[in-house]
Amino acid sequence: MKLPVRLPRCQRLAVLLSVFLLNPELCSLITASAAEMKAGSSVQTLTNLPYKSGDKLSDYEKERCKLDLYLPAGRKDYPTLVWFHGGGLTGGVKDGKTTVAVAKSLAASGLAVASVNYRLSPKAQFPAYIEDAAAAFAWAKAHVTEHGGDAGRVFIGGHSAGGYLTLMVGLDARYLRAHGLELTAIAGLIPVSGQTMTHYTVRKERGIGQFTITADEAAPVFHVRKETPPMLVLYADKDMAARAEENEYLVAIMKGAGNQRVTGLLVRDRNHGSVGNRIAEVGDPARAAIFEFIEAPTKFRPAATAAKAGD
Repeated sequence: MKLPVRLPRCQRLAVLLSVFLLNPELCSLITASAAEMKAGSSVQTLTNLPYKSGDKLSDYEKERCKLDLYLPAGRKDYPTLVWFHGGGLTGGVKDGKTTVAVAKSLAASGLAVASVNYRLSPKAQFPAYIEDAAAAFAWAKAHVTEHGGDAGRVFIGGHSAGGYLTLMVGLDARYLRAHGLELTAIAGLIPVSGQTMTHYTVRKERGIGQFTITADEAAPVFHVRKETPPMLVLYADKDMAARAEENEYLVAIMKGAGNQRVTGLLVRDRNHGSVGNRIAEVGDPARAAIFEFIEAPTKFRPAATAAKAGD
């Protein structure tokens, strides 16, 4: 907005102030940009670290099996979240705009994030992407201390397809055992709107329709039992078709099996995308639940978090 030069300085400032007050979206944009700059200044980023090695790797593994580390600058002994992006197991990248925003924001608040790429379907098929996810966790478990983190507090989380990978690595012990680890190595699981039945991309690979619901060894619900790592299962009230119900079913059947370490949280006023993307925002209920869970996963109880998140 061009101001007349004849206006006194105080009047010009008043006009500028009115522009901001009458344009809340502009205010939000500037506030968000300032917050991002502040977060970026308090985060150390290491990019494209390979989490697989060896002469037997395929070219595709060499290309995709890398992660970015977002570390809380000037801190020590912090927890780490190994984070898997979404994209239906067929797309997505570790350095997408929203994924980077979430990683930087969490790291600025003291939670290191390892943002992971993994092989995608149809170029790679079940269980390749789960094997990659397990390898990424094993790498983080072995290397976070080199960067100042606490190897005893390495969590796994992810949004959508990343939530599915989180659950499969955290519930089917075979994948971590390939790296000499047991499920007890995981400090906690934080799946966000992940499929809990056999993933529809896995079904497609097998020639099964998207809505032909299956629950075999490729389904998190197939691996329900009493003893698991602590779990915070997040999903949206406006989630994609049947996704909230799948997550509610997983939580219910886990509790039915006597599992006392699982908590489900329905995040209100969120859809399938925003329930994951808005974790970057301070004050987001899913974000608040994540930090509460990170602080005391074995003591986590649904009532306290639900009360804070209700709206």
